[in-house]
Amino acid sequence: IRRQQEVHVVLGNEACDLDSAVSALALAYFLAQTSPAPGAAFVPVLNIPRADFALRTETNSLLRAQGLCSASLIFRDEIDLGALHRAGLLSLTLVDHHILPRADAALEEAVVEVIDHRPLERDRAAGCRVTVAPVGSCATLVTERIVQGPPGVLDRLTAALLHGTILLDCINLSPAAGKVTPRDVACVDLLEAKFPELPPRDDVFEVLQAAKFDVSGLTTEQMLRKDLKVVSGDADLVLAISGIYMDLEAFLRLPNLLQDLEAFCQAQGYAGLVAMTISYNQQKEPSRQLAVYSQQETLRSTVCQALEEATTPSLHLQPLPSPWPCLVPYAQGNSLATRKKVLPILRVAL
Repeated sequence: IRRQQEVHVVLGNEACDLDSAVSALALAYFLAQTSPAPGAAFVPVLNIPRADFALRTETNSLLRAQGLCSASLIFRDEIDLGALHRAGLLSLTLVDHHILPRADAALEEAVVEVIDHRPLERDRAAGCRVTVAPVGSCATLVTERIVQGPPGVLDRLTAALLHGTILLDCINLSPAAGKVTPRDVACVDLLEAKFPELPPRDDVFEVLQAAKFDVSGLTTEQMLRKDLKVVSGDADLVLAISGIYMDLEAFLRLPNLLQDLEAFCQAQGYAGLVAMTISYNQQKEPSRQLAVYSQQETLRSTVCQALEEATTPSLHLQPLPSPWPCLVPYAQGNSLATRKKVLPILRVAL
């Protein structure tokens, strides 16, 4: 700010999963290599505090394997985006999301580009470049963007990051998981053709999947924070949605779970929490369950009703026995309805 240097930040979403992190890193690198803007700094920002990065086990695994240390990364608590924006120096590109949370609403006017793979829920300003497509991984859209640029910008390191991310996001390109699209497959094929020394798909996927589902040693609070998104509603209601990498029965058996849920929500100011569990069988077919927790009966009923009655998509929920009145568990018959598809339902409900 003192030097009046423009800063172009590429920002992933608040869950900061592998897709968000790698999309931010790869696109910022590409923009730094190709942008005509003289003197601008291109900065990928991982949208979590540095202290939370240890919980992103799959991201740590892939970056370590490629020789990237966390000391070279920039986290959300290490850069003051608000101050940059107030100084008129901030340009913002959003990857793997296109709606900033309420706390960042003032930054909306700095957004110059969006790259996302979920349905557009709001229009952007006319000058904002928007790339939105229903592919399995945002890294697919970033790969397409990079390969459309000048030849030679895509190097082996960037290719390895994008390759691993698409494979993990699309469950090793398995049609049974319901996430992969022809564009995801085409990008993996393209990356492997350009860099034939990339490791075999199965090896890459198995290592990253094992890292992602390794919750051994994590406390309940860390599990809830590991893959966390929030939605806001009227009256300052904030609902947490946590991806949980174990089956619901095991989650509900965690010691002191009810106390931990209450402490987590109180500490963060959440009115309630939806835990969405996922596990996979040998055929890479997903099994999904969810639980709605809130001490506020009205909110709990509203969220449960919205999820039970949803039609776009229908979740095919089957209520399960609950150990406590404030927690409502369900088996989810539609195993292809990911959290990405549930978030808009919850947003409307709030």
